[in-house]
Amino acid sequence: MAVNICYEDAFGEEIIRQLPEATLLVNVSNVAWFGRSIAPQQHLQISQARALETGRYMLRATNTGVTAVIDTRGQVVNAAPEFTQVALTAHVPGYAGATPYVRWGNLAALALCAFLLVCGWTCGRRKRD
Repeated sequence: MAVNICYEDAFGEEIIRQLPEATLLVNVSNVAWFGRSIAPQQHLQISQARALETGRYMLRATNTGVTAVIDTRGQVVNAAPEFTQVALTAHVPGYAGATPYVRWGNLAALALCAFLLVCGWTCGRRKRD
Protein backbone atom coordinates (compact mmCIF):
# COMPACT_ATOMS: atom_id res chain seq x y z
CA MET A 1 0.00 0.00 0.00
CA ALA A 2 1.13 3.52 -0.78
CA VAL A 3 -0.11 5.51 2.21
CA ASN A 4 -0.25 9.30 2.26
CA ILE A 5 -1.63 11.71 4.80
CA CYS A 6 -3.99 14.63 4.23
CA TYR A 7 -3.20 16.73 1.19
CA GLU A 8 0.00 14.82 0.30
CA ASP A 9 -2.08 13.25 -2.45
CA ALA A 10 -2.07 16.65 -4.17
CA PHE A 11 1.52 15.91 -5.19
CA GLY A 12 1.61 13.12 -7.75
CA GLU A 13 5.40 12.91 -7.69
CA GLU A 14 5.22 12.04 -3.96
CA ILE A 15 2.72 9.25 -4.61
CA ILE A 16 4.64 7.56 -7.45
CA ARG A 17 7.76 7.16 -5.30
CA GLN A 18 6.07 4.11 -3.75
CA LEU A 19 5.05 2.66 -7.12
CA PRO A 20 4.98 0.30 -8.96
CA GLU A 21 5.56 -1.87 -5.86
CA ALA A 22 2.39 -0.67 -4.10
CA THR A 23 -0.81 -2.13 -5.52
CA LEU A 24 -3.20 0.19 -3.69
CA LEU A 25 -3.30 3.88 -2.66
CA VAL A 26 -4.57 4.95 0.77
CA ASN A 27 -5.20 8.50 1.95
CA VAL A 28 -6.06 9.33 5.56
CA SER A 29 -7.15 12.92 6.12
CA ASN A 30 -8.25 15.22 8.90
CA VAL A 31 -10.35 17.64 6.87
CA ALA A 32 -12.38 19.11 9.71
CA TRP A 33 -10.71 22.49 9.25
CA PHE A 34 -12.33 22.77 5.77
CA GLY A 35 -15.72 23.08 7.45
CA ARG A 36 -18.74 23.13 5.15
CA SER A 37 -16.91 24.45 2.12
CA ILE A 38 -16.20 23.03 -1.34
CA ALA A 39 -12.71 21.98 -0.23
CA PRO A 40 -13.64 18.35 0.72
CA GLN A 41 -15.03 17.82 -2.79
CA GLN A 42 -11.88 19.33 -4.31
CA HIS A 43 -9.75 17.03 -2.16
CA LEU A 44 -11.81 14.09 -3.43
CA GLN A 45 -11.15 15.20 -7.02
CA ILE A 46 -7.42 15.33 -6.32
CA SER A 47 -7.61 11.72 -5.08
CA GLN A 48 -9.52 10.77 -8.22
CA ALA A 49 -6.72 12.23 -10.34
CA ARG A 50 -4.08 10.24 -8.41
CA ALA A 51 -6.05 6.99 -8.89
CA LEU A 52 -6.42 7.64 -12.61
CA GLU A 53 -2.81 8.58 -13.27
CA THR A 54 -1.41 5.64 -11.27
CA GLY A 55 -3.90 2.97 -12.32
CA ARG A 56 -4.56 2.06 -8.67
CA TYR A 57 -7.60 2.08 -6.41
CA MET A 58 -7.56 4.90 -3.86
CA LEU A 59 -9.10 4.41 -0.43
CA ARG A 60 -9.88 7.67 1.40
CA ALA A 61 -10.68 7.79 5.08
CA THR A 62 -11.64 11.20 6.49
CA ASN A 63 -13.11 12.45 9.73
CA THR A 64 -15.65 14.93 8.28
CA GLY A 65 -14.94 14.99 4.54
CA VAL A 66 -15.69 12.51 1.81
CA THR A 67 -14.64 8.99 2.73
CA ALA A 68 -14.56 7.09 -0.55
CA VAL A 69 -13.35 4.21 -2.68
CA ILE A 70 -12.06 5.36 -6.07
CA ASP A 71 -11.35 2.93 -8.91
CA THR A 72 -8.47 2.87 -11.39
CA ARG A 73 -10.38 5.12 -13.82
CA GLY A 74 -10.82 7.81 -11.17
CA GLN A 75 -14.50 7.03 -10.63
CA VAL A 76 -16.00 7.01 -7.13
CA VAL A 77 -17.22 3.46 -6.49
CA ASN A 78 -18.61 4.04 -3.02
CA ALA A 79 -18.66 7.11 -0.79
CA ALA A 80 -19.99 8.22 2.57
CA PRO A 81 -21.67 11.60 2.89
CA GLU A 82 -19.77 14.35 4.64
CA PHE A 83 -20.22 14.72 8.41
CA THR A 84 -21.56 11.18 8.88
CA GLN A 85 -20.20 8.23 10.80
CA VAL A 86 -20.49 5.05 8.74
CA ALA A 87 -18.60 1.91 7.84
CA LEU A 88 -17.83 1.99 4.12
CA THR A 89 -17.19 -1.34 2.42
CA ALA A 90 -16.14 -2.33 -1.08
CA HIS A 91 -14.18 -5.06 -2.86
CA VAL A 92 -10.85 -3.54 -3.83
CA PRO A 93 -8.38 -5.47 -6.00
CA GLY A 94 -4.71 -4.56 -6.05
CA TYR A 95 -3.14 -3.61 -9.37
CA ALA A 96 0.41 -4.01 -10.64
CA GLY A 97 2.29 -2.37 -13.47
CA ALA A 98 3.21 1.19 -14.27
CA THR A 99 1.26 3.83 -16.17
CA PRO A 100 3.16 6.42 -18.22
CA TYR A 101 2.80 8.84 -15.30
CA VAL A 102 4.27 6.30 -12.87
CA ARG A 103 7.22 5.81 -15.26
CA TRP A 104 7.97 9.44 -16.14
CA GLY A 105 6.16 11.56 -13.54
CA ASN A 106 5.76 15.19 -14.53
CA LEU A 107 8.51 14.95 -17.14
CA ALA A 108 6.08 14.63 -20.08
CA ALA A 109 4.09 17.71 -19.01
CA LEU A 110 7.28 19.70 -18.42
CA ALA A 111 8.65 18.68 -21.83
CA LEU A 112 5.41 19.78 -23.49
CA CYS A 113 5.58 23.16 -21.71
CA ALA A 114 9.19 23.62 -22.81
CA PHE A 115 8.24 22.74 -26.39
CA LEU A 116 5.38 25.26 -26.38
CA LEU A 117 7.66 27.96 -24.96
CA VAL A 118 10.23 27.33 -27.68
CA CYS A 119 7.48 27.40 -30.35
CA GLY A 120 6.13 30.68 -28.97
CA TRP A 121 9.59 32.22 -28.79
CA THR A 122 10.36 31.09 -32.36
CA CYS A 123 7.09 32.45 -33.72
CA GLY A 124 7.65 35.76 -31.89
CA ARG A 125 11.12 36.13 -33.42
CA ARG A 126 9.83 35.42 -36.94
CA LYS A 127 7.19 38.17 -36.66
CA ARG A 128 9.82 40.73 -35.59
CA ASP A 129 12.19 39.83 -38.43
